Amino acid sequence: MKNKITVEICCASANDVFEAALAGAGRVELNSALSLGGLTPSIGTLMAVQYEFQYWHDAEENFVPPKIFTMIRPREGGFCYSEFEYQTMLYDVEKMIEHGSDGIVFGILHADGSVDEKRCRQILSLVDPLPAVFHRAIDVVPDWRRSMDSLIDLGFKRLLTSGQERSALEGRETIRQMREYAAGRIEILPAAGISSGNVKELLEYTGCDQVHLSMMRTGADDSTSSNSKVHFGGKLPSSESIYSLADRKKIAAFVHQVNS
Repeated sequence: MKNKITVEICCASANDVFEAALAGAGRVELNSALSLGGLTPSIGTLMAVQYEFQYWHDAEENFVPPKIFTMIRPREGGFCYSEFEYQTMLYDVEKMIEHGSDGIVFGILHADGSVDEKRCRQILSLVDPLPAVFHRAIDVVPDWRRSMDSLIDLGFKRLLTSGQERSALEGRETIRQMREYAAGRIEILPAAGISSGNVKELLEYTGCDQVHLSMMRTGADDSTSSNSKVHFGGKLPSSESIYSLADRKKIAAFVHQVNS
């Protein structure tokens, strides 16, 4: 019998999580600011999700919500953090766990790109006994085998990776080597550029049993349309009325595809 493939959906809002849940995703990674690679979401977002999931469970006892793994990343642009940024991460971890996160996603490096074991260990002590995922910081370390050994010794459950390439498909050889080197000591979760058109090849080549991706559609909020001269971000968007939302139909089709 074919092993079930876990589909993890990268979400940037409570709406995204609900869409992914209704589509049958087994797990979500809750973030904010996906355009920046994913940052720490607000506590309010997690609380809203947990409250709604409890309502769904009370209404339908057979409802099984996806596991929620919360991103802890205080800023964009690298993974070597100042003391203030690191303290922010510690506070965020405590609050996310307090409000029901099923696990934590984070990664901390030294300036030379090696794993900051001391800081990772301290965060893991706060997360325990919940699982922790080391995110795609692994894709920029100079020696992934040595780094993986460190992460295994520290107690990380899972490793999110594109195989140190722009996409998981391009990095599939390294991903396969990572899975073989891990030998069951840590899970390997392929990410980046995964789609319905390449997932079968990726899974067959790497031997992995889970994937991480986002599937978005365009939403419209016309509350800014009365003044098109005003922009609110540093990078000018095509329109201030456009935003992204998880695409339930595409996610549901993908979940069905990988498990049929």
